[in-house]
Amino acid sequence: MNILNEYEEKTVLITGGAGCVGSNLSRKIAELNAEKVIILDNLSSAYEWNIPQNDNIQFIKGDILDDASLKRAFKEKPDYVFHLAAHFANQNSVDNPEKDLMVNGIGILKVLQYAQLIGVKRFVYSSSGCGVYGLDSKMPFEEHDISISLHTPYQVTKLLGELYTNYFHNLYDLPIVNARFFNVFGPGEVPGKYRNVIPNFFYWSMTGNALPITGDGSETRDWTYVEDIVDGLLAMGIKEEAIGEAINLGSAKDHKVIDMANTVNRLTGNKEGIKYAPRRNWDAKTKLLSSIEKAEALLDYKPKMTFNDGLKKTYEWFVDNWDNIERSAEFDLTTNSMDKKDLLKYNDDSSKDTSCSRV
Repeated sequence: MNILNEYEEKTVLITGGAGCVGSNLSRKIAELNAEKVIILDNLSSAYEWNIPQNDNIQFIKGDILDDASLKRAFKEKPDYVFHLAAHFANQNSVDNPEKDLMVNGIGILKVLQYAQLIGVKRFVYSSSGCGVYGLDSKMPFEEHDISISLHTPYQVTKLLGELYTNYFHNLYDLPIVNARFFNVFGPGEVPGKYRNVIPNFFYWSMTGNALPITGDGSETRDWTYVEDIVDGLLAMGIKEEAIGEAINLGSAKDHKVIDMANTVNRLTGNKEGIKYAPRRNWDAKTKLLSSIEKAEALLDYKPKMTFNDGLKKTYEWFVDNWDNIERSAEFDLTTNSMDKKDLLKYNDDSSKDTSCSRV
């Protein structure tokens, strides 16, 4: 029996569903013949044109901090909740720590309260593998080896989210799963201020700019293609063995930033090359690598996409959606270069997570 048949004729709520992970997850669940997929997103870092147009997808423009929005979404009595909404990501949290705490702390608390009130079948939370593991965690990162030696508010609040989901599981028996994403990339992630490095690099490369690397390029990341993340999330929503667990969703492969940048320039035909800037003071992790043994055992999780093929598919999505991307990207390229301040603010290349757009 295909476990994914469990989504047929069910109602699913996806907070932050207009972004990269959310849009791909929404489309997949809609194609699994769900009764309804509800996307709740305030479009603070996502765009309505990125939302799939399936007939069984309903979009609610609203905020997870707003009770009226949450009441409207939970009035549909969702069977499953995928909580992807977040204040994203590291540099943004350093610049705006209070907002980070409100969205990632109070926000998840409110969503959990509504989910517990109606008794959802499963609550899946998008945590951050790059967030909850610290410098004192051993690589490859295993789920038991989390850290409280953290360097950004985003890391703190992502761990806080896990503590809240565990609290609701322990006290109310809410069936939760904590999904720890590693450097998600792929179609659906629009470049812009505070976004991840891969969409920003494609944007800069396609607009004829040198790609800015903060560090020397030897840094590695565990980049994971969004469709593999979606496969893991779908299994988390169904597999009984996943309840109450924190599970890494990564590729278990590390790739150098310099190699990624060169591949992006090659795919786009950009001749401007690469330029370097000092590493940011919070960016202390020069290497990231996940262990996915637990995901393999509990979810039968097997990443399928190679990194280079994922970059090719991401580039194809950029080409196909260029008009929308160019209009939406939060950059002012009035010149053919970016100054150091812009580099440090925009090139958020060590953030994982989320991957993607967040409420």
